[in-house]
Amino acid sequence: MYNTLLLRYKHTSKVSTYLQRALSTSLGSDAENIEIVPPPSHARVVICGGGVMGASVAYHLAKLGWGPHTVLIEQNRIGGGTTWHSSGLIEVFKPSLSQVTLTKSSVALYKELESQGLSTGWKECGSLNVARTRDRLTVFRRMKAQSEAWKIDCDILTPAQCKEKCPLLNTEDLIAGLWIPGDGVGDPYDTCLSLVSEAKKMGVKVVENCVLQKVSQVGGRVSGVETSLGSIVCEYFVNCAGFWARGIGQLSEPYVKVPLHAVEHYYLHTKPIPGLDPLTPVVRDQDGHIYFRENNGRLLAGGFEPVAKPAFEDGRIPVSVGERQLPEDWDHFHVLLEQLLHRVPTLGSAVLDRLCNGPEAFSPDCKWIVGEAPEIRNYLVAAGMKTVGISAAGGVGKATAELIMHGETDFDMYELEVSRFLGLHNNRKFLRDRVVEVPGLHYGMNYPFYEFQTGRNLRMSPVYPKLREAGAVFGQVMGYERPTWFDPEHMEEQESFDWSTPYRTAYTNTFGKPPWFNFVAREYAACREGVGISDYSSFTKVDLWSKNNEVVDALQYICSNDVDVPIGSIIHTGMQNQRGGYENDCSLARLSENHYMMIAPTIQQTRCKVWLQKHLPPSVATSDVTSMFTALCIMGPFTRTLLSELTDTDLNHKSFPFFTYRMLDIGLANGIRTMNLTHTGELGYVLYIPNEFALHVYNSLINAGKKYGITHAGYYATRALRVEKFYAFWGQDLDTTTTPLECGRVWRVKFDKTVDFIGRDALLKQREEGVKRMYIQLILEDHETETDLWPWGGEPIYRDGKQVGMCTTTGYGFTFKKQVCLGFVDNFDEKGQRQKVTHDFITSGHFEVDVAGIRYHAKANIHSPILPTKYPDVERDVYRATRGKSDERSDLNQVVKAI
Repeated sequence: MYNTLLLRYKHTSKVSTYLQRALSTSLGSDAENIEIVPPPSHARVVICGGGVMGASVAYHLAKLGWGPHTVLIEQNRIGGGTTWHSSGLIEVFKPSLSQVTLTKSSVALYKELESQGLSTGWKECGSLNVARTRDRLTVFRRMKAQSEAWKIDCDILTPAQCKEKCPLLNTEDLIAGLWIPGDGVGDPYDTCLSLVSEAKKMGVKVVENCVLQKVSQVGGRVSGVETSLGSIVCEYFVNCAGFWARGIGQLSEPYVKVPLHAVEHYYLHTKPIPGLDPLTPVVRDQDGHIYFRENNGRLLAGGFEPVAKPAFEDGRIPVSVGERQLPEDWDHFHVLLEQLLHRVPTLGSAVLDRLCNGPEAFSPDCKWIVGEAPEIRNYLVAAGMKTVGISAAGGVGKATAELIMHGETDFDMYELEVSRFLGLHNNRKFLRDRVVEVPGLHYGMNYPFYEFQTGRNLRMSPVYPKLREAGAVFGQVMGYERPTWFDPEHMEEQESFDWSTPYRTAYTNTFGKPPWFNFVAREYAACREGVGISDYSSFTKVDLWSKNNEVVDALQYICSNDVDVPIGSIIHTGMQNQRGGYENDCSLARLSENHYMMIAPTIQQTRCKVWLQKHLPPSVATSDVTSMFTALCIMGPFTRTLLSELTDTDLNHKSFPFFTYRMLDIGLANGIRTMNLTHTGELGYVLYIPNEFALHVYNSLINAGKKYGITHAGYYATRALRVEKFYAFWGQDLDTTTTPLECGRVWRVKFDKTVDFIGRDALLKQREEGVKRMYIQLILEDHETETDLWPWGGEPIYRDGKQVGMCTTTGYGFTFKKQVCLGFVDNFDEKGQRQKVTHDFITSGHFEVDVAGIRYHAKANIHSPILPTKYPDVERDVYRATRGKSDERSDLNQVVKAI
């Protein structure tokens, strides 16, 4: 059957009308005479890229009143990038609520345009995802559970019902399907033209065949652009250049990193099929890595193969469509073709029109890239939409326009911001290797804690070889190899290291009890009852100082807590935005009068520095010292005794109390920045060790700790500790919309500071009106650990049978011996209006957590629980030291996890 299709393709000489339309956009085409129109000399905004994304940004800026101040430049013709060969699939279900919200905005835009008689190709045909395996069905059940909170209409279908929705399907090996009636398809090319047409009516200048040559900046802000048709002085620049976006980023000084790499991406087009229903739904068989849809009486099919094929590996991407059209590789496409023929048997008798090999660009983490670039102010990016640009365009275009106009947007996009990357992510060789793996994630099984196999062994602490010898199983965060758990029975000799590949990458590969459970239980016990040692080197570490008191004054303005504390003190503080949400959540150690060390989440390494740069005066110096220090955390009841054997400093509680900093000599090494805290609520210390002393200090701790049973602890163990102790993480629980009052941290906000800190007015207003969402801990009462599916985050929370919130982080509580869920709850009245969430609202309700369609009874906690321990005196000391001055959360665990 494969050979028959191939023969039919080879005897098909006529190029489709769709391809002809695309080819006519090529700069070298003679399809029409092109009039060269120079751009205006001045504008407020210049948008680079005339695809559907650039068109959407231009349209939304015009809608906000900036049409006459906006210029859209395109190196070729409008819609001539990847827009013409996109599949046009619009699926509302996305991996996160922020992406769902953006996609819903896109759908609303296309419906509005259609109602005005403007063509977008929008067709609400619905989508049908089919499942071959029990794990895929679990994914569907989790999606169904989330759908109520995300306001997405969907149903789980039987195989017979799937056949009714799409008679083309072979359903013999299916066990279920997920039907989403509100999904559909659109025509990116028509949408692009409609948006541009409307933008032009509102004053936007559109300049085609205009090649960008340089983006200029003065004082760190965009000042203008140079093009092949002349220069434009401007205030804002938006990079919507698709898979050219990385190259466009290199046309400025400093370079703007837009980590993208193209892969070959295939679209199979048939000739018209008699009797094909125009409302045939989009079908996705993710277990087979494939999809298909109806397209003007034909079938359009494709997929996301597990091992992708990089394109344009030299980084040079041709401008014209003809040169960019890649030759078909039937051998590479065969893995998808086999699955298509299996799922749609009638495809074998269809007449093939063509196999289109149209390159598409992917980011290294398979997410969109949006927001302001960290390198240059007022330089925004909207790229990396991974074949579904039409799904993203409406929402991302609107959000980008709002950021330009207002400096903020109602869309919460922190997880998609370009500032989540480091320079290493923009390395072309890294991208070439990573992009082989990334497209397969699009339809891959979404098991918890997925770890990439490519681009590994980039950032490693000096103790990395020792951790491997100890049996570490590694995960990666921000390119950093971080132990997730330890398997002591599988230690590795250093002589056998293969540095070109990661050693024992972490995996879970189940939605139930994970394979690492017993290892983590052992490490957890050591941290609670003996001595655990954990590598915290991936933490973001930044030194801030000034000649005089400028650094204190600046931090008082940026931070909501009072940073003017005695030298040697450590404070935990948020850095709020104007709405009171968390832009950063960190610890600040005051090293000297005008010198602080900031410890922030690992994923904040670029992002928090950008926030500081925006708000610090030139008189305050900063230095990213993340890679200068190895951070080792020792935790447990015997840590003080252990460390006392290695230093001459008195570690008595009165001499070195909790939440203070000291410079220690440890073993033969000196200059160890030591903090008396653990970020998990256990007694212990975090040692920030100059790298040249790291191995010596590590060996000293291991040797001295043997008599205390010192045990290596990975990230999963420390995560379990913080979940059980009710600690929030930035990026998992806290984000740019979460305020300290909503997560029980009002005691860390010092309203009586003389400085009017960022977000103060918003927080005062919220304090007066009362919070309308609250962070709580839920302990599942009737969950069976061995046999039931586990909660992994994103589960709906119910109160008295009504959906009121979502879990943000979950974990097994090894002391409770129960599942623990953290999340936010709302209080909506019968009219759907948000009301205050009070303590009584929490304590008086009956709570449940929905895990893949099964609801489990849960006990709700507002305060951190006091866990039973073998060492109550130690627990009492920690309790006293961490006790807040406010009664709102004055309990044992007030330390925020800062990774």
